[in-house]
Amino acid sequence: MKVSKRAQSVPPSATMAVDTKAKELKAKGVDVVGFGAGEPDFDTPQYIKDAAIAAIKAGKTKYTATPGIPELRKAIAEKLKRENGLTYTPEQIIVNIGAKHSVYEAMQAVLDEGDEVIVPTPYWVTYPETIKLAGAVMKVVQTDPKNDYKITPKQLKNAITPKTAMLLMNSPNNPGGFTYTPEELKALAKVLEGTNIMVLSDEIYEHLVYGDTKFVSFAALSDDAYKRTITINGFSKAYAMTGWRLGYVAGPIEVVKAMSRLQGHMTQNPVSFVQAGGLVAFTDPNNEVEKMRLEFEKRAKYMSDRLNAIEGIKCPQPTGAFYCFPDVSAHFGRTIGGVKINNSMDFAAALLEQANVALVPGGPFGCDNNVRLSFATSTDMIKKGIDRLEKWLMS
Repeated sequence: MKVSKRAQSVPPSATMAVDTKAKELKAKGVDVVGFGAGEPDFDTPQYIKDAAIAAIKAGKTKYTATPGIPELRKAIAEKLKRENGLTYTPEQIIVNIGAKHSVYEAMQAVLDEGDEVIVPTPYWVTYPETIKLAGAVMKVVQTDPKNDYKITPKQLKNAITPKTAMLLMNSPNNPGGFTYTPEELKALAKVLEGTNIMVLSDEIYEHLVYGDTKFVSFAALSDDAYKRTITINGFSKAYAMTGWRLGYVAGPIEVVKAMSRLQGHMTQNPVSFVQAGGLVAFTDPNNEVEKMRLEFEKRAKYMSDRLNAIEGIKCPQPTGAFYCFPDVSAHFGRTIGGVKINNSMDFAAALLEQANVALVPGGPFGCDNNVRLSFATSTDMIKKGIDRLEKWLMS
């Protein structure tokens, strides 16, 4: 049976692989604590469900306009103006089947064979594959833990070549749990002035920031930044709608039109009644987003404090998203439970096998010294899992 070289070159998602393995063990009756999946443990708010159900009952189950229903694109434009200080027309917005699809489609619309994309570590596991599938080349910039894993203006300037077509930014960051400050982003935007480099800004975690962290959209930094930025966002994280698969892109109209042409041959439109749920999501009548954010903030501190209390683990306190990204490399070289721990993959596999705790190795994120733990689970489960991790490491 023939399988294309393209398909063979794409590995399974590391995050989904861990989650699948954990679910398989749970199905066999194993008591697994899962820190793998990047999705809120909260249910989708009822008012969003009700809107989708009403749309189904009203017969809104047919094709819609390829880039999304006009009402939703208008609502997104209003949201971007209200919350982010960005002025877009509905024609500059396209709705996709999840932000992952948004990233893939934006890459396909902008990148050509041989183009270079600057990607700071740590990066989401899907970025390398979307770049590869667009025929482009990922140029990794290794960041420094002492700078909270953030790319500096000097590093960005040094990474630019005549082939550079895009800078990929993700703040708040998955897997790092860190957030760039407005001043840090402005300094990066300044480096790009006078170039033709696009910025793909993945802002899916914008509502999940903690402490005195201030979120700002990259496109809002300056007129120059606005013109070169493709903003990715969606409903999965803030509204606990991961399975609904609803994301969106705002950016230069030429890029959005190109994406719409591609989407017309890929998926046609986002699911009709799911769009109805997205349309009402922004109203948030019961302040559900803030309730989730506050709970995540408590968990972020609890998990990072617990991790830092374990000998040989260093974990910055998260300022955004719902992940801790500790450095566990002090334990590399050890043999635990008869298994030699040489890297993050060994660490994650042995922990799952021996202590029934699922987390994601940092290698696929570009940081092999680290592992990712999601705190999108109850505090009781976090306590249980960290207790097991601590006991395993002390054995």
